[in-house]
Amino acid sequence: MTKITELTKFKVPLGSQDIELQQIDHVEGGMSLLRIRIREGKRFTIFDIDPATAQHWAEAMQSWADTQKQATIG
Repeated sequence: MTKITELTKFKVPLGSQDIELQQIDHVEGGMSLLRIRIREGKRFTIFDIDPATAQHWAEAMQSWADTQKQATIG
């Protein structure tokens, strides 16, 4: 059995993609994954990623966002 917990939903202002983040808990195996669902019109892209991959992705995105903030300030 799988338990799905909604974490957040938001719309990307440029491109109008709908993004959903969900926690997927596989009760039998004890594994939890982060599900990223991106909806573009009628098309869906879904990623189920492990905690290490989520951490790597988050750090890369945060690093990029930080450089963009500095570029607009400086």
